[in-house]
Amino acid sequence: MWAVVYMANSDEIASKIQEILENEGLLVKINEVELSNEEGIREIMIMRSEVDAAHNILMQHGF
Repeated sequence: MWAVVYMANSDEIASKIQEILENEGLLVKINEVELSNEEGIREIMIMRSEVDAAHNILMQHGF
């Protein structure tokens, strides 16, 4: 089961977070959420069993 661990407002941030998490061995999926404005939100998703690890990794990298 997938769980959202971060919501990014640009491709650049989403890609950076994906790279960080994948470098730590986590499987990452990005889902773009359509909004009424020009730019959507990207949900960074990982396996539910890895949520705590992902949050710790993101906090270590300033997210």
